[in-house]
Amino acid sequence: MGSPLVLLDVDGVLNPFQRPRATGAGGYRRHRCSPEGITYRLWLNAGHGRLLLDLAEAAGAELAWASYWCAHANEWIAPRVGLPELPYVPIPRFPGSNEGGTLGAWKARHVALWTEGRPFVWFEDEPDVTDCIAAEPGIGEHLLVAIDSDVGLTEDHLDLAREWLLALGR
Repeated sequence: MGSPLVLLDVDGVLNPFQRPRATGAGGYRRHRCSPEGITYRLWLNAGHGRLLLDLAEAAGAELAWASYWCAHANEWIAPRVGLPELPYVPIPRFPGSNEGGTLGAWKARHVALWTEGRPFVWFEDEPDVTDCIAAEPGIGEHLLVAIDSDVGLTEDHLDLAREWLLALGR
């Protein structure tokens, strides 16, 4: 079965959509990232890395990206939030609703294949992903931690994940 996974989305989770009220509020700083020559302006919190690493260590879990950023997250996001290079779920570009359903369904399909039945916690903001991931065949035990994309990842989310992961080992 393997160790549990902690899956991280970027936009809406580590990069909240609402701008923090003041520069540096809550540890967030503005960054410009330019994967493939396209510039994005992100709000990232350098403290998230330590919190996520502590969670993974306490639970004997492996961190991985589950984001459309894919490998770009290692170059553009990881160093700005204090994470090392992480494995990632290869999520191809969304083909549109005719082929892919919803964004949540598309991501869930690729996460389910990549996790190969391993237990996981997924920090995600797509509203329908909870139902979509549960419907995937062969999915392992999992906890979808629904993130408010305007607020992003909080310590309450991490506490919920920690409690669930530690209960797996009982």
